[in-house]
Amino acid sequence: MALKSLNLEIQSNEILGVIGPASSGKTSFLRQLNRLNELEAGFRMAGEVFLDECDICQIKPEHLRKNIGMIFALPQVLPISIYDNVVYGVRMHDSKSKSELDAIVEDSLKASFLWDEVKDRLKEFATKLSGGQQQRLCISRTLAVRPEVILFDEPCSGLDPISTAKVEESMLRLKERYTIVLVTNNTKQGARVADRTAFFLMGELIEIDKTHKIFTAPKDKRTEDYIQGRFG
Repeated sequence: MALKSLNLEIQSNEILGVIGPASSGKTSFLRQLNRLNELEAGFRMAGEVFLDECDICQIKPEHLRKNIGMIFALPQVLPISIYDNVVYGVRMHDSKSKSELDAIVEDSLKASFLWDEVKDRLKEFATKLSGGQQQRLCISRTLAVRPEVILFDEPCSGLDPISTAKVEESMLRLKERYTIVLVTNNTKQGARVADRTAFFLMGELIEIDKTHKIFTAPKDKRTEDYIQGRFG
């Protein structure tokens, strides 16, 4: 069982950090929020997940994933131009004029702090970008379809410190308009950007609280031990 006895609420316009050692259920939790776990053979689930009081199992997966976007640990850019990467999802869901698409591209790239670096290269293949730029392009592509929630699964695990700082700055800016769930193995990153933090261990939610309380005065000894590096 990947997750058990899990019950929590994610608040609007917050960054919820999810921390815990490997195989603690963090990514399974994230994938369940937009029904990616259903793609696994033998998947079974008991319980409910609600988005805006609507059971997500009653929403078509393609519509759900438009409202709940996900950024993976490794950038998943498409082998097409930077411009076409950003508008790929928009074209799938809606019909927009060239001027509308141009505005969406600029707005999305600015929101991920990538516009100034690529505004003169929009026709170039996205695969020519650096790893950090590719990750920010994936964020732009997610933002372009105007989701309600953005899921980040260890988005900076393969990035250098400068690129990591830009992604974190982007997240802090984005929470003004979106709800964000961040799974991270970097506890310092969680402390920097999360409003609340949840600690998972062996598929269970051990505790959830405001981030500063989790990192300075956790209620559970297991949380304290993990944060202080005694295991994990």
